[in-house]
Amino acid sequence: METTVDQYVPSDYLPIIIQFAAALAFVLFALGLTHLLGPKRSSKVKDAAWESGIESVGDARTPISYKYFMTAILFVLFDVEIIFLYPWAVNFRSFGVEGFIQMLVFMGLLLVGFFYVLKKGILKWE
Repeated sequence: METTVDQYVPSDYLPIIIQFAAALAFVLFALGLTHLLGPKRSSKVKDAAWESGIESVGDARTPISYKYFMTAILFVLFDVEIIFLYPWAVNFRSFGVEGFIQMLVFMGLLLVGFFYVLKKGILKWE
């Protein structure tokens, strides 16, 4: 009894390579064309730094509280953890009691982390 294994040859990848080359060529063509045809006006007002139509005031290097970054990181962390709840909720019945216990452990660890964050005072703003 003989089994055959599908082997890929380089020509199998030719359509992917062609599509990648066409996309790259289009991007380079579009960038080059806009660079050649676009206006090249420069002035003191045009080259000034503006943000939302308001002239910049102050130093851009002002220190920012680490609590801002900690809040952002915690948001991403807990947001990603909540994403794991959706597939579990969709397949709740197929997981049975074992899946329910595993999710309780997961939620318990998530709550321990949340209470740790509260205890450290990371979410308290002054």
